[in-house]
Amino acid sequence: MPPEDRRAKLAPTRGRIAPAKLAHVVLRTTRFEQMIAWYETVLAARVVHADGMLAFLTFDDEHHRIAIACLPGLEDAPQPFAGTDHIAFTHADLGDLLNTYARLEGEGIEPYWCINHGPTTSMYYKDPDANRVELQIDNFTTEEANRWMQSDDFGQNPIGVVFEPGDILARYRAGEPLATLLRRPPLREGVTPFDMLRF
Repeated sequence: MPPEDRRAKLAPTRGRIAPAKLAHVVLRTTRFEQMIAWYETVLAARVVHADGMLAFLTFDDEHHRIAIACLPGLEDAPQPFAGTDHIAFTHADLGDLLNTYARLEGEGIEPYWCINHGPTTSMYYKDPDANRVELQIDNFTTEEANRWMQSDDFGQNPIGVVFEPGDILARYRAGEPLATLLRRPPLREGVTPFDMLRF
């Protein structure tokens, strides 16, 4: 890189520079093998390196997306606690999300919360340490989602509407249009957004 290009990179006039991407998440555990197996299963990830103390897993072209550190003597976090609530992974489309749901159900891994937030259709799982993992799809383009999040619909219900995944799976198999499957239904009479929360 020529010196003038390096100087341009460091120019204060560039202002704030956002990261290019979110690289990875590191989890501490005493359940090392169970955590590796869970993330391999749920994310269809592969182990890039594991040595009994550290494991690095990926599911795409990044060298690792999840790192797991085995630290004996850790105590389980009390629930609820301050800190990260969950990490989320986006599937390409509803078919991929439902395929994953059905596969995981067959392996005894079930979501504890399935909700159409509006911008996303989401299924939440807990790993062996009770860390929460969201598997989701985007229901809108980024521009549509930003616009919708400024709407009265979002203002009146920023949480979403719970759904039964088996019902959505059956409707998908039956050929129901994606537009109706992805559309967030209204809350039932007398139900508040906070009634939709699951922990």
